[in-house]
Amino acid sequence: MTVLIAGTFRLPPEAVERFRPHMETMLAKSRAEDGCLTYSYAFDVLEPGLVRVFEAWRDQAALDAHFATAHLAEWRAAGVGHGVSDRRLSIYDVAAERPL
Repeated sequence: MTVLIAGTFRLPPEAVERFRPHMETMLAKSRAEDGCLTYSYAFDVLEPGLVRVFEAWRDQAALDAHFATAHLAEWRAAGVGHGVSDRRLSIYDVAAERPL
């Protein structure tokens, strides 16, 4: 069963460029993980500092392995120093998928 994570977090707008290298590292390392199908961040067009998150994992075991990685711990620590806040993420278990 595919597992999705979707949601948002906030950064102070003035911290976005300073935090961007941490985001790029997180994206690259997460995308290289076994079981990662999609991992992305997107800046909201109308709300400066709002970052939209979307992840797809092959299964819960792959997601659990991701949660145990050093790069996730490093990203979280860097986020505290750059003002990451209001983290709102949800996990979805997907049994089937079809094109729209």
